Amino acid sequence: MALSRRQWNNIIIVASVVMVGLLTLLDKHTHDTPKATVPLFDNGAQLQQLQLAGIWMARNGQGAWQCDEKVLNCQQWVNHWLQIRVSPLLEAPPQDAFGKPQELLLQLTDHEAQVWLLFAEHGLLKSAAGNWYQIPPSIRTSLQPLLSAAPHAS
Repeated sequence: MALSRRQWNNIIIVASVVMVGLLTLLDKHTHDTPKATVPLFDNGAQLQQLQLAGIWMARNGQGAWQCDEKVLNCQQWVNHWLQIRVSPLLEAPPQDAFGKPQELLLQLTDHEAQVWLLFAEHGLLKSAAGNWYQIPPSIRTSLQPLLSAAPHAS
């Protein structure tokens, strides 16, 4: 049984409507972060300075951010850290498969500096108090600074 030109057009129209509906549905659900995420920094505890494996960012006296001279994407790196959302973990994850963590020094407003541990490969943060947090996969790579290849002159 051969299909007429009109039947083929109807099939194409129906398939297009279904495809647009599916893509819209997927778009609504993939841009959202998990519902159980919370901001790491809030208005009561704003980030003032961060040092990740010897590379730093800091808020100056005027409130503007400055980064280590090796960082090429300073503003993007700062924005990703300021807007980071994490999921608190109820139990400590098994650490047998973890590599060496990066030290993360955080200075918040009106607080002493704290040393956290960042397991970048697994998207895990361990607070100074021993609490564990999961970083959503979509933002893990943006938390690492883009560094220049030029050697640092002292």
